[in-house]
Amino acid sequence: MPAQRADARRNYARILAVAEEEVAAHGADASLEQIARTAGVGSATVRRHFPTRRALLEAVSRQQIEALCARARELAGSGDSRGALLEWLGEVVAYSASARGLAAALARDGASPDSLYENSCSAALEEAGAPLLRRAVQDGAAAEDVTVADLITLVVGIVLATEHHPDPPAEADRLFRLTVAGLGPRS
Repeated sequence: MPAQRADARRNYARILAVAEEEVAAHGADASLEQIARTAGVGSATVRRHFPTRRALLEAVSRQQIEALCARARELAGSGDSRGALLEWLGEVVAYSASARGLAAALARDGASPDSLYENSCSAALEEAGAPLLRRAVQDGAAAEDVTVADLITLVVGIVLATEHHPDPPAEADRLFRLTVAGLGPRS
């Protein structure tokens, strides 16, 4: 792939900075036209750098995804496999609920597995979380048929269901804990 020209690199950086602010303010439905206007570029320039809304959301979320992946690696050696998995998933919930647009970047869009625009956010988290889940399954702390994709889908559902709540992170955390505990009485 040829190196980008200096002006293209500047445009990318400016678009991404504006997109981060717009997504933080308006969520996954941030206006691409507003991003282009604020960045001082045409909408075609935005689409050239980010051919889909998902590509833009993934770029905006990249640092958070990398931090969550690093956290999974840190927790992989923990003695309590279930605790490590739940701690990591709780952090995925917290990040996703507090970072508008992240849940939409993680959501499955029905694209085929060999799609040109693979969901790189979900793929990175699935890869990072796999050792945590594998250990929990080996220790009998998680069901064998559960996948990290299943867990990410649950997180996305919880976060999307709580995004308009007065305190999305708190409500998402509460629902996550309910999901983990189940409907049984608390002792």
